[in-house]
Formats: sequence, C-alpha cells, structure tokens
Amino acid sequence: MGDDNTARARTERATGKVKEAVGRATDDEDLEAEGRGDQAKGDLRQAGQKVKDAVKHVRKD
Repeated sequence: MGDDNTARARTERATGKVKEAVGRATDDEDLEAEGRGDQAKGDLRQAGQKVKDAVKHVRKD
C-alpha cells in the first residue's frame, strides 16, 4: 500500500507543478493557486507515508 500512496503523492506534486506553471503562463491566478495546493497535498501525503514507514521500522526493531 505504501507504494500506491507514494505514487499518488508524486502524481499530485507533478500535476500541481504543471497547473502552477500553466496558471503563471496564462495569468490565471486561480489555476496557479490550485497547482500550489495540489503540490502541498502531495507533500503532506508523502510526509504521512514517511511517518508510517518510520513507525513500521521501529516496530520491527
């Protein structure tokens, strides 16, 4: 399941970067903000996955 969340986080971050760039290029502030939001969601998802992985590692030891 961790791989699924990692892939999803990467996808959200990449999509966010594209949206932000397109928003900036077209002067669409809403799209640019949406892109930054998507990137933040991806970052949070990735951070959550890292915490889960760390907890699993501690339990094994």
